[in-house]
Amino acid sequence: MPSDKPLAQRLLDGDRRALARAISLVEDDDPAGWELVREVYPHTGRAAVVGVTGAPGAGKSTLIGKVVANRRAAGRSVAVLSIDPSSPFTHGALLGDRIRLTDHFLDPGVFIRSMANRGALGGLSEASLQAALLMDAAGRDDVLLETVGVGQAEIDIIDHADTVVLVLMPGGGDSVQALKAGIMEIPDIIVVNKADHPMTQTMVREIRGVLSLAPQGDWKVPIVQTEATEGTGVEQLVEQLLTHRAHIEEQGTLAERRRNNLRNEVIALATTKLRRSLEARVCSDPAFEGLIDDVVARRLDPASAAHALLDDTRS
Repeated sequence: MPSDKPLAQRLLDGDRRALARAISLVEDDDPAGWELVREVYPHTGRAAVVGVTGAPGAGKSTLIGKVVANRRAAGRSVAVLSIDPSSPFTHGALLGDRIRLTDHFLDPGVFIRSMANRGALGGLSEASLQAALLMDAAGRDDVLLETVGVGQAEIDIIDHADTVVLVLMPGGGDSVQALKAGIMEIPDIIVVNKADHPMTQTMVREIRGVLSLAPQGDWKVPIVQTEATEGTGVEQLVEQLLTHRAHIEEQGTLAERRRNNLRNEVIALATTKLRRSLEARVCSDPAFEGLIDDVVARRLDPASAAHALLDDTRS
């Protein structure tokens, strides 16, 4: 029987169907979804948000499934948000079935949702933080974000998570490339999964070598070796997650990190809205087409055309 309570209240009460509906509204850019986020936002900030990133095939989903099992055994409620590639036809999540997480589908203490990245180069769609906030507001203790897996480009996960886990695998043929600047600058914990591979120790040494060149802060990035399919090393990974959480709380950097994350998210959302607004204004503007004609004819360079466009929109 449907509840008479408003959607926001049902969400705050932990209703799974209300949470699913709320995320759908945000993902569809429905004004009702953004209004809902606005209403429940004061009730967020309680969940531990962990971002899991890494190249495709590294075993992120399998590893997350084992972490979920560990957290559930500890009595924690969990939400998983998996950001998948978009279908070129429907723009929906291509891997929406989350096959490797099926063990948890019937557990009321676990909420799993796939979301298409809609072509976001950073691995996360613009609605990802909103969905994570809704999961937080619904009372989930742990929120796990899994990115689409696009390599060094998916660094915007740092703007969404309290703790960032980078999952690598040995023997991929491009481990040295993966260890170069970019994605190696963001993790709080590094996992070498599929650790039964003969190249594991070589990769661990390479990682330590790269980390030794980075500026040394209060937190020393640990390297955890796991075999996710067997559950090996998962307890050690969870221990490091808890240790990092305690560290950033003790150092006072959790609040600072969240402030920076939200600041970047506000800028990102504003940038997206400004771009859409600009595109809507110029799509049928003859003057804009004239600028493009001049750029095509090499009478005007693109930067000068952009300045002229901005000057025109300000006037």
